[in-house]
Amino acid sequence: MTQSAHLAPPIPAVQPEKGKASGLLLAIILVGQFLAILNVNIVNVATPTIEADLHSSGAGLQMIVAGYTIVYAVLLITGARLGDLLGYRKAFLAGLAFFTITTLAAGLAPTTGTLVAARLAQGAGAALMMPQVMTLIQRNYQGAARGRALGLWSAVVSGGIVVGQALGGILLGLGAGWRIVFLVLVPIGALLLIAGLRVLPADHGGGQGGLDPWGLVSLSAAVLLFVVPLVLGRDLGWPLWGWASMALSAVVFVAFVRVERWVTGRGGRPLVNAGVLRAPGMRPGLAVLLLGPATWGAFLFTSALHLQGDLRLSPLASGMMLVPCALAFALVGLCWPLLPPGLQRSLVPFGYVVAAPAYLGLGLASGGGVLYAVMSALIGAGLGVQVAVTNMATQQVDDVYAADASGALLTVMQLGQVIGVSTVGTLFISLSQGGGTGSASMATAVALAALAVLAGVSSIFLVRRR
Repeated sequence: MTQSAHLAPPIPAVQPEKGKASGLLLAIILVGQFLAILNVNIVNVATPTIEADLHSSGAGLQMIVAGYTIVYAVLLITGARLGDLLGYRKAFLAGLAFFTITTLAAGLAPTTGTLVAARLAQGAGAALMMPQVMTLIQRNYQGAARGRALGLWSAVVSGGIVVGQALGGILLGLGAGWRIVFLVLVPIGALLLIAGLRVLPADHGGGQGGLDPWGLVSLSAAVLLFVVPLVLGRDLGWPLWGWASMALSAVVFVAFVRVERWVTGRGGRPLVNAGVLRAPGMRPGLAVLLLGPATWGAFLFTSALHLQGDLRLSPLASGMMLVPCALAFALVGLCWPLLPPGLQRSLVPFGYVVAAPAYLGLGLASGGGVLYAVMSALIGAGLGVQVAVTNMATQQVDDVYAADASGALLTVMQLGQVIGVSTVGTLFISLSQGGGTGSASMATAVALAALAVLAGVSSIFLVRRR
């Protein structure tokens, strides 16, 4: 019996050109995604206030900031599978409801421990909600409409990161305390939930084979062993246990692959179906979506430190300095579907050709000003082709594998950002300890340019696939 025999038949796609519901559907799921991404960075600028109010330790602050990302990264593929089993509408709304409730809990947390617990729970809610966004786009939009939807999806991804930093600064500037950065999101989540109950199309899931518990445990362990030391290692001085954990994660990942083969051999449905990786373009697409977000995450992280370091900008001002980058990123993502098909494909490697020298230019423009803004805009424009990468990677993935593809792509993109922040971010911090953040800019720029070149080379295999 083939693998596909264990899967439900694809649900007919809802054509977005018909009726107003399709536009509302896209708006609802993208705003939900925006809230989840916003929560990654909005808390960063509030950590000094949290420390003073709750008397948090250094480790407690690290978990308040990083706990959300850790749980989110570990549970993404599981969230995608739950959507396939329960229905994407149910999974998205359940994730949104849980995310909203735990955001309220974070805003009302009386102690560091309860705030950490709320942040971990927020990550679980986001991991259930987020994979459904890409899956719903893939299953409900086709052709040019799908390209436009993915362009907006890409704009939300980039905008949420930048807005998180700026909005955190604005809210704290109002003098309402750190709790406002969580509480302001609660009514938005509640309104979104009400609208989603009315607008999101009904589906019955129908994925068969259950959750693949052995695959779930082994993959979660592999991701957890890899992500935790990367997220916390820099602040803890890269202890020996962190290196041992990352080495062990490779071993556990090999065990996960063997488990999935065993599940398939017994006629069950593995957590990550091999049919996803066999789809044309998926494997080179995953490589590009690991390297591209690595440069993006590292760039935003190091830029914020530099702008608030040697250049002494406020969190709000530093966030505004990155607006040209986010706008260029979004503009390329939105305009890409309007280009002729042949030009769309050649645009992808060209984007990284633009981004790599722009990173070097950013190192030379470390003094800030107009040149810095221009270089950051060029970086955003170059990396804006990632929406094209996402579309090409999933173009020939069958609808029955949509959830598996969404979980795999989002997990790889999240791991890419974690890797970029941890490696290039550590390089930046280490070099800036001696002579300030400006002295670290050029070496960091070279590292970012090298990653962009690797992403560009990987994208050639994606573009040239048959």
